[in-house]
Amino acid sequence: MTVTYDYAGKRVLVTGGTKGIGAGIAAAFASAGAEVTVCARTPPTARDHHSGDTGAVGRGAVPAGGFRFVQADVRDPSDVERLISGFDRLDVVVNNAGGSPPAPLEGTSPRLHARVIELNLTAPLLVSQCAYPLLAEAGGAVVMIGSASGARPSPGTSAYGAAKAGLHHLARCLAAEWAPRVRVNTVVVGLATTRDADTRDAGSQDAGARDLGTRGAGAHGAADHYGGRADLDGRAIPAGRMATPADVAQACLWLAAPGYVTGAEVRVDGGGEIPAWRHLVAE
Repeated sequence: MTVTYDYAGKRVLVTGGTKGIGAGIAAAFASAGAEVTVCARTPPTARDHHSGDTGAVGRGAVPAGGFRFVQADVRDPSDVERLISGFDRLDVVVNNAGGSPPAPLEGTSPRLHARVIELNLTAPLLVSQCAYPLLAEAGGAVVMIGSASGARPSPGTSAYGAAKAGLHHLARCLAAEWAPRVRVNTVVVGLATTRDADTRDAGSQDAGARDLGTRGAGAHGAADHYGGRADLDGRAIPAGRMATPADVAQACLWLAAPGYVTGAEVRVDGGGEIPAWRHLVAE
């Protein structure tokens, strides 16, 4: 059975929507008829999936893919206010911007940890808070892009995992506080892969990590997640493969559609990860 959605006439904002899973989410909403705005700290280029342009796209321009791009750093309250002020109607906000480089507690500066938390927790709060009046007027929805790192130990990215755990809790709080006018839900993403070079993610996956001066997107590469064994990608997942942008986008389309569900966490992780003891027993 194929499920289709009709977002014609709806206006959707996807933060960090120029690359990776964010771009996949934006494309899915656009394909369903929505008017989509994406934002990021830097303009999209010809390498970014959602645009057919051959060069950088300026602030407020509409790329060939049909998305409106607004250059904004969602950690900056003034940028967030400017971003939201560009809408006279807003039906859906997808808080996708996020990410982190590997950042073990030992030897990592407090400033980097603060920036990781700022990007992955404070920024979604700011965007949601600023967008609330428009969302309430439209009876709209917020979708948070969470991470399996926020639901299990996240060694090597403790600040990221803690921020994502906070994001999951924030979504539940907002769902209760804003009901019934605005629904708020979370997509909890596990290991995911995108078509971007070096963007196999162990957690949330988007363009936000590059804002922290890291390579690629997401928490860290899946090869790193498996101790450098790129050949193990997906083998620890019951579904047999990592998530794709389309997998995550389908969950977003469902959660953003009018309905009863709010305060929920939908896991898009292929069944999680097979416990290590299963492999030890098999040896």
